[in-house]
Amino acid sequence: MRIFPVLAATALAVILYMAVIERPTLMALIGSAPEAEENPEAEVKPEDGAALAGKKKVKVVVKTLSAEQIDSAVVLRGQTAAARQVELRAETTAVVVSEPLRKGTHISEGQTMCRLEEGTRQSALAQARAELAEAESRVPESEARVEEAKALLAEAKINQNASARLNEDGFASTTQLASSDAAVAAAEASVSSAQSGLRAARSGIEAATAAVAVAQAELEHLVIKAPFSGLLESDTAELGSLLQAGALCGTIIQLDPVKLVGFLPETEVNRVRVGAMARARLAAGGGEVIGAVTFISRSADPETRTFLTEINVPNPELKIRDGQTAEILISSDGAMAHLVPQSSLTLNADGTLGLRVVTPDNIVDFYPVEIIRDTADGIWVTGLPETADVIVVGQEYVIKGVEVAPTPWEVTQ
Repeated sequence: MRIFPVLAATALAVILYMAVIERPTLMALIGSAPEAEENPEAEVKPEDGAALAGKKKVKVVVKTLSAEQIDSAVVLRGQTAAARQVELRAETTAVVVSEPLRKGTHISEGQTMCRLEEGTRQSALAQARAELAEAESRVPESEARVEEAKALLAEAKINQNASARLNEDGFASTTQLASSDAAVAAAEASVSSAQSGLRAARSGIEAATAAVAVAQAELEHLVIKAPFSGLLESDTAELGSLLQAGALCGTIIQLDPVKLVGFLPETEVNRVRVGAMARARLAAGGGEVIGAVTFISRSADPETRTFLTEINVPNPELKIRDGQTAEILISSDGAMAHLVPQSSLTLNADGTLGLRVVTPDNIVDFYPVEIIRDTADGIWVTGLPETADVIVVGQEYVIKGVEVAPTPWEVTQ
């Protein structure tokens, strides 16, 4: 029996066992570092960070970042809305005598939308004007009666004065004096009656004037005109149809300018000012538009705790429609921020989003951050020191307080 092949097979089995099963021990025997030291991320787990800190330094890759001034923006979703919209309704009852205008028609300010039948309203106006003329003619007569009554009163007072003096001198009887007093009282009553008649005549003029105004208003209500320029959103009332008071004649909307309507969360409302520039991306290939903030509500919606915000956008070609969905970005005060790789973001034990950085003493520290903007080159965040060595590789294998061996990002590239 040959013993050499048996010994060779045994030696090969031992070597394979040491290479596969006891590889760390074998590497230690031949003086090489374990694979975990060359690639700590492959072996080190987060829960082993504290134990690892007491044995050896963990290798990480850091990138030195400096804060930059950027224009921050508040992002919200909203929709477009017509700047003005009105439903034109009839103020009187009558039959439509004008041809209807079709939806989509461009309407000019003051253009006739619906014309109603006059009926007997023109006759009512003529009658009201006749009654006004009659009432006005009564005034001079009433004024003349007042003047006549005043003259008679003056004469009666003169006679009364004369009778009183004659009675004092004994040349007139008491009966004559009493008759003079009665004449004065009758003249005063006549003056009062004439003045009442004058007031009644003037009241008649006012009543007749009001009747004329009502008749004229009735005629004016027969023509329903557009209060502003815009687009007709619905057909106007059909020819021959009866419009009751309050019935719809047509609806007009104004789309130039058009409004962007959104709701700001209470955490962002203080970052936006009236007059701030805004940009919106419209859904369904509507393109981008630019406008300015014109209104921010001072009262929050009781259910969502958000604040209504309106933005005016020019729309001369009327390409923007009412009710389109829009993603709105409103510019706000600039901020100092760092541009970091998205992959470098991590969570601490409390679930707070942040970044792990290396201090000058090579100790790991954690900073909570706030995302300002997401770009193709990375994420702009705030919350870091002005200059920071951010861990971009290996941040998941270390915790705060662990000493590490940092490698600059530029060296690894």
